[in-house]
Amino acid sequence: MKRLFVAISLLCMILAINAKECCVNVQGDTIKIPATYIKSPMKVTVIVPDDYCPKGEKAYPVVYLLNGYGGDYTSWPAINTLDSLSSLYDMILVCPDGRDSWYWDSPIDPEMQMESFFIKELVPYIDSNYRTIADANHRAIMGLSMGGHGALWLGMRHSDVFGSAGSTSGGVNILPFSGKWKIAQRLGNYETNKDVWKSHTIINLVDSLQPGQINLIIDCGSEDFFAEVNADLHKKLLDKKIPHDYISRPGKHNWAYWKNSVLYQLLFFNEIFKSK
Repeated sequence: MKRLFVAISLLCMILAINAKECCVNVQGDTIKIPATYIKSPMKVTVIVPDDYCPKGEKAYPVVYLLNGYGGDYTSWPAINTLDSLSSLYDMILVCPDGRDSWYWDSPIDPEMQMESFFIKELVPYIDSNYRTIADANHRAIMGLSMGGHGALWLGMRHSDVFGSAGSTSGGVNILPFSGKWKIAQRLGNYETNKDVWKSHTIINLVDSLQPGQINLIIDCGSEDFFAEVNADLHKKLLDKKIPHDYISRPGKHNWAYWKNSVLYQLLFFNEIFKSK
């Protein structure tokens, strides 16, 4: 009897140790991803739900959150609510470093091919190293300001990778802002490269979309300097009969607005994930 008791006790200890090893909480983990399409490896913050088990069987949908101009992989995590939102909606949140790239493949800088890095290196790396549901129906991308532009750029051009995309306070038409935010360093001077600029702005991608091709959510504060271009994008999507959610509410181009906006956008994505 004593031997049986000892054996059972040892078994329980082994199971407890294995469970602890399996379900280590790795929320807010910062990793470095190898890169060939951009100048150097990228630091990325990855936030997982409380019940995430690296050795488990459960897989999760993923939302990529893109920072704005001047930000990096720490920008979104700094709002201190992503951990709880990740667990609430049971999704993995990935926060890359936009490097003021506007998330394009720059036609003039071979070391800033950010679009290719996302599609060919970042997304495959996350799917290979985390327990993701690796299909477009369970993968979304959103961002603020420059990141709002980036999320729609990547989502609209790669709806086979991202089934849903969202923009909050996004720079969805760069043409009125040709002298700002290093855009010319990515695309060249506006006056001598107008066709390039026109082909790299979100509002001009609408003509390439088909109804139902991608789930879209767009919002912008009524006092934001991007309010007018977002309203123009909404109108063009309506004219082209492209389904989307559009929200305009009081707010400026600041974190007070974005902290609120992320709640709406993640809820939007969660409802889509649950329906698939």
